[in-house]
Amino acid sequence: MSEFEKEVAKIEKYNQPLLDGFKVWLEKANLSAKTIKLHITNIEFFAEYLVYYEPLQKLDEADEQDVSSFLIDWFPRKALWASESSTKSYMTSFKKFFSYMVETEKISPDIEAEVKDTLKEYKDDFLDAVSE
Repeated sequence: MSEFEKEVAKIEKYNQPLLDGFKVWLEKANLSAKTIKLHITNIEFFAEYLVYYEPLQKLDEADEQDVSSFLIDWFPRKALWASESSTKSYMTSFKKFFSYMVETEKISPDIEAEVKDTLKEYKDDFLDAVSE
């Protein structure tokens, strides 16, 4: 196993409790199993992006720049299913995930605010990126 692969495995192991905690947090919000699965899948895919394309970044190190780069550039180019509805789904997942991260004191409220401001301010750009 290469050094890169070892580092990827280490970060994936580090991220797993964050994903597990997010799932429990969503369940407590009484969301449907289908909705919970969608949010978890979205954030897992974002985590994969952070590890392989950032590279080697943990979920709790993500900020508005990572979210923006993912939605405006990487997701529309790399995901065959990228569409307006899937982008909206990601935007909702990001809002929920960053709220969870603040509630559990994994990130500062400033990061959450910046992410949410970015999602609001650049919403049209993110949606345009998948319809081109």
